[in-house]
Amino acid sequence: GPARPLCTAPGTAPDMKRYLWERYREAKRSTEELVPSIMSNLLNPDAIFSNNEMSLSDIEIYGFDYDYTLVFYSKHLHTLIFNAARDLLINEHRYPAEIRKYEYDPNFAIRGLHYDVQRAVLMKIDAFHYIQLGTVYRGLSVVPDEEVIEMYEGSHVPLEQMSDFYGKSSHGNTMKQFMDIFSLPEMTLLSCVNEYFLKNNIDYEPVHLYKDVKDSIRDVHIKGIMYRAIEADIEKYICYAEQTRAVLAKLADHGKKMFLITNSPSSFVDKGMSYIVGKDWRDLFDVVIVQAEKPNFFNDKRRPFRKMNEKGVLLWDKIHKLQKGQIYKQGNLYEFLKLTGWRGSRVLYFGDHIYSDLADLTLKHGWRTGAIIPELRSELKIMNTEQYIQTMTWLQTLTGLLEQMQVHRDAESQLVLQEWKKERKEMREMTKSFFNAQFGSLFRTDQNPTYFLRRLSRFADIYMASLSCLLNYDVSHTFYPRRTPLQHELPAWSERPPTFGTPLLQEAQAK
Repeated sequence: GPARPLCTAPGTAPDMKRYLWERYREAKRSTEELVPSIMSNLLNPDAIFSNNEMSLSDIEIYGFDYDYTLVFYSKHLHTLIFNAARDLLINEHRYPAEIRKYEYDPNFAIRGLHYDVQRAVLMKIDAFHYIQLGTVYRGLSVVPDEEVIEMYEGSHVPLEQMSDFYGKSSHGNTMKQFMDIFSLPEMTLLSCVNEYFLKNNIDYEPVHLYKDVKDSIRDVHIKGIMYRAIEADIEKYICYAEQTRAVLAKLADHGKKMFLITNSPSSFVDKGMSYIVGKDWRDLFDVVIVQAEKPNFFNDKRRPFRKMNEKGVLLWDKIHKLQKGQIYKQGNLYEFLKLTGWRGSRVLYFGDHIYSDLADLTLKHGWRTGAIIPELRSELKIMNTEQYIQTMTWLQTLTGLLEQMQVHRDAESQLVLQEWKKERKEMREMTKSFFNAQFGSLFRTDQNPTYFLRRLSRFADIYMASLSCLLNYDVSHTFYPRRTPLQHELPAWSERPPTFGTPLLQEAQAK
């Protein structure tokens, strides 16, 4: 029932204790009654979510990144990158051969983590630049909270230490943020080698280690190790080809123009796209640009396009027009806009790297942007489980109870509140481990959005788990973001009737 007004709270201590535990049990009961109604309104993992209102009917031109946007890789790829980079460390950088015993663990890291280069620790930071305690790792072991607080004189990281706009660490910034999906093996390798040196009491310079690992990972791409492996066994590495094909076919059928801008080399993209779409894949795209060197592609006005012929030889002609069916290398966005005239909100560009793919496009050129976040699907599936919903609902209720009942300052009441706080802390640990035992969810720390999510909301108009989510929507669909309540608004305003609005599961199933 409704909580009694506070003024009728009994004054004597034993009564207070009984009163608080009654409130607790009442709250628990009402939470249990809520769960079934939440369970009947689950979100669809294949939905598209919007940060900003946008109608697809305004979009005439669709642009795509290649890796992890048009093409999706199997988990074997990260193992390949990890092993190849680890072997380069041993063979090229003279690292101890014993590090070969470390295998890639796909469940160690998550995207969006920050790495303190000088202190050699990996951690998760929230939107307000606070470190989430319990997610700070040196090597493969968690750093105790007290030590973190001593190291950073609290748990806040000052702005000037954070990575810059593109997630790079510049002028003495000691924090590097790992944003793209390819960085998962890099974080894991860094942690493994740190672990080896620490366990064996070897004195080493963390800055050199960071640089060597970064160079080895880069060489796996640059030396073509990764490209050759994928080309040699394309079925093993590329997944969901038919969904990508279906999306491109649907857009082409509706007369949409399409282009591709990738950092990957031409023969690699050609093999992949031929596998996904077929030999005539270029007919779908009005412009194809390879080795674009994003993010420089978006900022550096000096680099002209070069045409490549069928054999992949670079031609020296000046480019006056970007022709369909041709492949171009390098170039820059300003030249691209001049040659195509594709400006502003007629263009929707999809990428998986929030900074290097989406930031400038949104801020400087007014393109609409779509972020591809594969982790979204698995996180939504977890969020749709009864266990998660029960835990989360009770966590919210218990927090509300703590907020309300803190007015009782007597010793007896404060003891009860301490017990509640302890339960709340344990439940938070549990919700974190639903997603990833070390770092929790990509999108949230205990109570705040993560730094990753903050960038995502800023730079992406819509986001989704994969391009195939577009197949669930009409090409003139309008995405309306839900109105999330501000702190000084009533939550009821944000709740539109569940019959429409939210991309719900049962609706999708009804289709």
